[in-house]
Amino acid sequence: MDNLLIKSANIVFPGTPFYNREMDVLIEDGMITKIAARIKADGNRYTVVDGKGQYLAPGFFDMNVNLGEPGLETKEDIVSGCDAAAAGGFTAVAVRPNTHPPLHSRSEIALIVNRAKSLLVDVYPIGTLSKKRQGEELAELYDMKLAGAVAFGDGDKPVQQAGLMSRALLYTKGFDGRIISYAEDVSVAAGAKMNEGEMSTYLGMRGNPNLAETLMVTRDLYLAEYNNAPIHFSTISTAESVDLIRRAKAKGIQVTCEVAAHHLVMTDELVISFDSYYKVSPPLRTAEDREALLNGVKDGTIDAIVSQHTPHEVEYKEVEYQIAAEGIIGLQTVLPLVIQAGLTVDQIVDKLAIGPRRVLGLPIPEFRAGIAANLVLFDVNKSWRFDQQTNRSKSSNSPLFGHTLKGAVTMVINKRQTANTQL
Repeated sequence: MDNLLIKSANIVFPGTPFYNREMDVLIEDGMITKIAARIKADGNRYTVVDGKGQYLAPGFFDMNVNLGEPGLETKEDIVSGCDAAAAGGFTAVAVRPNTHPPLHSRSEIALIVNRAKSLLVDVYPIGTLSKKRQGEELAELYDMKLAGAVAFGDGDKPVQQAGLMSRALLYTKGFDGRIISYAEDVSVAAGAKMNEGEMSTYLGMRGNPNLAETLMVTRDLYLAEYNNAPIHFSTISTAESVDLIRRAKAKGIQVTCEVAAHHLVMTDELVISFDSYYKVSPPLRTAEDREALLNGVKDGTIDAIVSQHTPHEVEYKEVEYQIAAEGIIGLQTVLPLVIQAGLTVDQIVDKLAIGPRRVLGLPIPEFRAGIAANLVLFDVNKSWRFDQQTNRSKSSNSPLFGHTLKGAVTMVINKRQTANTQL
């Protein structure tokens, strides 16, 4: 890679002596070699990057990404997904097991790990909790852990059997595993097309009530407490969930949770257009839920913000709302959404870079001379257009496609590779 000199960037590495200071950073062959207030530029030796007014932070980490490989590569493969991730500022992603076949044994986990070895973006597979994601029998959890799985869950299929969830929590405790719960009681939510509330009544569509999520969060918190085991909740979306998890943390239960960036900005009122690009799971909730989620981010109840990147071919989305597939692509739009939500730079770095790694027990990138660079340089004021020219994903199923967004990633550096993502 080129030797880089990043000039006058605002450093957002908490816990370092450079935090909240404007510094020059010299990177040679992927290694941070010097950090100082001023480093003399040598245009013959370095590529100089003007970081004035921009922020230099640990590379972002998205712990909720759906890629199609293996089996569904027409939606997204590992290479295209990592290209989109880098463009969004992510130097690492954790991929969910919603593939065909699912990531339910050592061989599928090893495939993901080996396929991504040479890429700039680190890829961490999440193994299934149950065999074939059928919710009936535990998968080969320990074998998958040895092969590189960082956590276990059935992706977008909630575990309906309480006994199975309890056994998974107890078993993974023995090897420091982490269980991820997608909290939804399908007997309450089955057949729903959107959030249950005034808008679903007005539009005449069957709704998914907050109760469907609340019941599962309550159940799994009890199971985690009973087994004295950690649990992580994927993409919570309701005010009740935030309150339950806040109280559980105060009680000492080992619980963490995440929220999708779109749930911090969008509400069910957008569904009035019957635009299938707003169809996600869990569904867009009310303004009151959105406010509770934002408060949960700010007070530390919510540990991480994710994209919930879910690519689909056009024929799955450009159909009637009722039959459209759920999910949107989001790797490149997380930063603009959290800026739109009103988060500060410190909050953005905490929830996009530090929180996800802490949840999964992964090392947080350091910022000092003599170590490999794992960095993102971003501009919270720069605007760009999300369209066919700037999209790095194979899919384009996003309600933000074709819109001008505020908040752009300039560069990411990881594994001695650099991606200049200036749009």
